[in-house]
Amino acid sequence: MTVTLQEQRATVIKEAEAVVSAAKAADRALTADESEQVTKALADVEGIDAKIKSGTLVDKVLALGTGKAEDDDAADSLGAHFMKHAGAKLADIRGIKNASVAAPEFIPSKASVTTGGTAGVFGNILTEFDRTIVRGYREQPVVADLLASGTIAGQAIQYFVEGAVTGQPGMVAEGAAKPEFTVALPTTVTDSLRKIAGWFTTTDEMTEDLPFMVSEINNRLLYRLAMVEEQQLLNGAGTGQNLQGVLLRSGIQTETQAVAPDTGPEALFRAMTKIQTATGFAADGLVIHPSDYQSIRLSKDANGQYFGGGFFTGPYGQGGIMQNPPIWGLRTVVSTAVAAKTAVVGAWRQGGTVYRKGGVRVESTNTHSDNFTSNLVTVRAEERIGLAVRVPAAFVKVTLL
Repeated sequence: MTVTLQEQRATVIKEAEAVVSAAKAADRALTADESEQVTKALADVEGIDAKIKSGTLVDKVLALGTGKAEDDDAADSLGAHFMKHAGAKLADIRGIKNASVAAPEFIPSKASVTTGGTAGVFGNILTEFDRTIVRGYREQPVVADLLASGTIAGQAIQYFVEGAVTGQPGMVAEGAAKPEFTVALPTTVTDSLRKIAGWFTTTDEMTEDLPFMVSEINNRLLYRLAMVEEQQLLNGAGTGQNLQGVLLRSGIQTETQAVAPDTGPEALFRAMTKIQTATGFAADGLVIHPSDYQSIRLSKDANGQYFGGGFFTGPYGQGGIMQNPPIWGLRTVVSTAVAAKTAVVGAWRQGGTVYRKGGVRVESTNTHSDNFTSNLVTVRAEERIGLAVRVPAAFVKVTLL
């Protein structure tokens, strides 16, 4: 019968303990022979420990080739694995809201997987899927990119909008009465954070396909959130849980395209001028509906040449063609987020700021409704944002014919 290193170690320690116990029972010190025996036992234990450590290192290296985590030797199931790594932490989070614990990825041992005709832990691969998703219509969200960006720690942002100025200083003679001018007290505006959230349900089998789930979260769930954000930043009604969008702010300016020969581009230029004369800011962006942009993009001069360039060349044959050429040098965003026959010219960066509290939070559970009994998983995403429009006059709503 082979004696293991652990058994050898226990025997040596037991013999040394017997020598020490005998001396203590007789209420005496160790003799020279006993001291030498105990010293030798301690040296033997150190030697055995070194052999055990060396053997453990070898086992760990060999385990790397099997793909088994070195600490998972005693974890024969997912439950055992979770409790081994996270069980001690569960008591520490009691009473803490939104707390969670997690364990490293569980990799079943070979004994947990049945081979042959019966499916094991990972199942038999019968069908492989092409993970390329055929997408439907997708608008490009860009309004948030036009506005300035900020972060917030509280639940709302409060700021002051400067009051109107009446009268002005003037030139006066010595000893004459001086003209009065007044600045109305600034108005306090408070914009609260609002939550955008949504969820979708998928199957257990689809959640096991990690690349597919990454694609669904990044390309579908987050996109849907972004499109709601796009509409809220521009058109939010400001009632209930809606943001108050740019177009619903008191104090924004308006401009209307007159009948011919007035053109849409001319009305847009007048909007740029209104911003600069009212605020001192230079307009930096334009949001326009695709049908309105088409009317401007396809407009021609008296010789039948496109003002914005032809099919293969730039304006009047100069340079290459551009995708969505900018109107009057403004960053031109062509989007259905704005209604047809309406365009928004703005000094976006100076006039407004999007505030975000944290980032987008994604969570999942199988306890929603009948998910557990149907092998379904619900994935939820949410974000909290606020919109501050400090200078409403920095935006002009343009009505086009």
